Amino acid sequence: MNPEITITTERIDDFPLLLETLMRLGLPEIIDRHLTRHGLHQGLSWGWIATIWLVHILSQSDHRKLPVQALVKKSQETLERLTGQKIRELDFTDDKLTILLRRLSKPKGWQAIETDLGRNILSVYELDPKRVRLDPTTVSGHHEGGEDSLFQYGHSKDDPTLKQVKVMVAALDPLGLPLVTQVVAGDKADDPLYIPAVDRVLQVIDGVGLLFVGDSKMSALAIRAHIQYLEQYYLCPLVQTGNTADEMPQWIQAADDGDYTLQPVYVENDKGETKKIAEGYEFDRTISTEVDGKVQTWTERVFVVRSKTYQRILEKGLEGRLQRATADLLALTPAPGRGKRQIRDESDLVTAAETILKTHNVEGLLAYSFERHEKRQTKYIGRGRGGPDRPTREIVTVRYQITAVTRQEEAIATLQQTLGWRAYVTNAPAEHLTLEQVVLTYRDQWIVERGFHRLKGVPLSLTPLFVQRDDQVVGLTNLLSIAVRILTLIEFVVRRKLKDKQEKLVGLLAQNPKKGIDNPTTERLLKVFNDITLTIVHLPDKTIRHVTPLTSLQNQILTLLNLNPTLYTRLAEN
Repeated sequence: MNPEITITTERIDDFPLLLETLMRLGLPEIIDRHLTRHGLHQGLSWGWIATIWLVHILSQSDHRKLPVQALVKKSQETLERLTGQKIRELDFTDDKLTILLRRLSKPKGWQAIETDLGRNILSVYELDPKRVRLDPTTVSGHHEGGEDSLFQYGHSKDDPTLKQVKVMVAALDPLGLPLVTQVVAGDKADDPLYIPAVDRVLQVIDGVGLLFVGDSKMSALAIRAHIQYLEQYYLCPLVQTGNTADEMPQWIQAADDGDYTLQPVYVENDKGETKKIAEGYEFDRTISTEVDGKVQTWTERVFVVRSKTYQRILEKGLEGRLQRATADLLALTPAPGRGKRQIRDESDLVTAAETILKTHNVEGLLAYSFERHEKRQTKYIGRGRGGPDRPTREIVTVRYQITAVTRQEEAIATLQQTLGWRAYVTNAPAEHLTLEQVVLTYRDQWIVERGFHRLKGVPLSLTPLFVQRDDQVVGLTNLLSIAVRILTLIEFVVRRKLKDKQEKLVGLLAQNPKKGIDNPTTERLLKVFNDITLTIVHLPDKTIRHVTPLTSLQNQILTLLNLNPTLYTRLAEN
């Protein structure tokens, strides 16, 4: 090749799309507003460092710090032309990114960033917030932790053998888009996290009458009273303890006795078929409690609902517990043999058996019977050969054997009649929330879980956590929560446009490229932009740039996102 001619290539893929989305939200400016530069800070601002790192995370599905510098080096020209900033490799060293995470972990700065970013999202995408879903999750990691560390053992849905941190999220419905995130110690109770989350949401969303939806942990009276005090609405199921545990059988009996007319709730499937999923009734009650030293009283609506799906899940769970408890009870008293521990005392047997029943939550549903077995042996006392005059003693060995475990069918049948029933409460008036809407709204609580799956699994892979310091854990979680927002937004905007236009995207499914879909995920959309390359040919008298021509599908996606294809074509301009 002529030494006066040099050719370089850069993979640009989905970089322009992602950068433009982040810039449209004003992310670099928002972060710079709240993470000011130190006097000796050189190079890119914190806002641009965070923005470019997020592009790398979203494009490469890799949140590690180490690969960022290499990627910036390979895509330097593209990044400079897209951002209008002078890009240096030294802006993305491990040390620099570590400092960024430390800055993002500071509560005051992070909360200000979240507030401004949330307001921009609502404004730019013309979102009308009416419901917010609250839910915590846990993130596990291989950490020793300490008494003051965020990493602690606690109730976990992931891996109970690992220490964890807890992340509280308030997500905008129906997107599932995080508005507020808070990282706390893994052993912290869920209840105290709801009120701060509600207060922070209301820094982003002005007005009254916002509906907060949460699980049974949100039903604590103090949380409901706080939301009522703020002139907002709540919806949550009541936890089955305390007064509710005593009152629930009466509410179910009232339904069985016909004291109330049960209202059915239907849904329509993809084939247009109508299916009954629940039935229930409602009644009002007066709630009084003290808030900020003053007695507050309001009317609360209680919905007593039986869900067919929930009933089947509980019945399956009950049967599983009965079978496991039966097996554990029978295994308590194995046949005598080498290494088979025997129970010698009746009280020990009863204690162990009752513990099994309590552990499996089947007390009163199983009964067991047992026998006392004795084995008598005569042994001579002292040494020597036995004889009629030699003294002997009798040794009695006792063991207890469970002979049968029987199901208490009447008690089981009585319990099964109550399965599937749940009580929901709200302070929203009937014109805002009907019984049908209560059931369907809570049925969509999985929406917030989608963000958790993205945060903890593909593509962000926060679990298991490998960063060690608490401030790095908080900073990285906060940064990745912005990535969840972007993934959620892109998906929502494209689906909304496809629905409005009654169109479908064709070519997203590798296994069926001719099939059109109107509910694509962001991950599928971004994958379409793989293998777009910027080629730069340096000749003695000029420079030629070439960008891989966009396909019709790529152009269609950009249009759905209100992005101009010139994002890519302008990279070929000199």
